[in-house]
Amino acid sequence: QVQLIESGGGLVQAGGSLKLSCAASGRTFDRLTFYNMAWFRQAPGKEREFVAATRSGGGTTYADSAKGRFTISRDNARNVVFLQMNTLNPEDTAIYYCATSRGQTILENLRTEVEYDYWGQGTQVTVSS
Repeated sequence: QVQLIESGGGLVQAGGSLKLSCAASGRTFDRLTFYNMAWFRQAPGKEREFVAATRSGGGTTYADSAKGRFTISRDNARNVVFLQMNTLNPEDTAIYYCATSRGQTILENLRTEVEYDYWGQGTQVTVSS
């Protein structure tokens, strides 16, 4: 089993920034290097959607809504993945979920929920206008 714990959410004004963290651990977890990591989000009344992902073998991919504003990064030594979010707007209000899968795949696959085996509980991000 792999556990993912998100943190860093909160209330921020439009135009502000937040940095989310996702810490990975667990009985079967070995090294973050071997894992693909992603952020998804779910706004009220909407389906969960892809935000950003980083591949185990290197490389990142972003949703169009995140490009130029969000940056996903990973600290393999600490088993933590980050999502730096800048220039936030009210449309970014959602619960943000961290997800992971072990192994190698193409970047395009990391944009879909079915690619992931483990999910965190989520952290709330609220952007006020």
